Amino acid sequence: MRALESLSTVDWLALSAFLACWGGYTWFSEHSRWCCKGLIGHLHSYRQEWAYCMLERELRMSDAALIGNLMGSVSFYANTTIYIIAGLVAAMGAADQLLKFSADMTLGGAGSRELLEIKLMLVLASFVYGYFKFTWALRQFNLLSILIGAAPLGSRDDAQVERYARRVAGAHNLAGDDFNRGIRAYYFGLAASGWLLSPVVLGVLSLSILIVLYRRDYRSATLDVLRPEP
Repeated sequence: MRALESLSTVDWLALSAFLACWGGYTWFSEHSRWCCKGLIGHLHSYRQEWAYCMLERELRMSDAALIGNLMGSVSFYANTTIYIIAGLVAAMGAADQLLKFSADMTLGGAGSRELLEIKLMLVLASFVYGYFKFTWALRQFNLLSILIGAAPLGSRDDAQVERYARRVAGAHNLAGDDFNRGIRAYYFGLAASGWLLSPVVLGVLSLSILIVLYRRDYRSATLDVLRPEP
């Protein structure tokens, strides 16, 4: 609590902007009425179609290979996050050296040791959150592979096949959404590292990350490709 008292008004404003950008964009992209118009919403419909096509195929090696590729990507990020977390923990143990390094920076440096530890904890919390999302997504992809292995053979006109396709697509959507949340934690973790330089940098990076995420999810060429033909 004594360390929190060392935060200036500008620090609190920058931290509030960081949390508002992260939490606000998460709500906007996942729970608002505009969420289905972005990349996430369109991918949900494609996963549903993938589930239908998979159930109509007798040979599903390609589906298993695609799920394995997705699991490999999630596993890469989960492993990388462990190294980042270890580096941040080591940095907290070398706070005195970091203070000396940042003392000559024109942007103001990291401040006191207590303030530096708070700033590092924000970065650490961002990547720990991302690690939990990646590992949970990996487990859900494992469950998805089991659903594919147990999937019946049939057409989408069959009520049982229809229910199973929705189950497969639902599990796939949950895994993919958690993977997206982990990626989002990387983006905002980078923004949080700007606080080590200045609270102004934290605020500017938070707003910049917000704009980048919005443009990629709602204004990108990739989204134009995924949109169905009118």
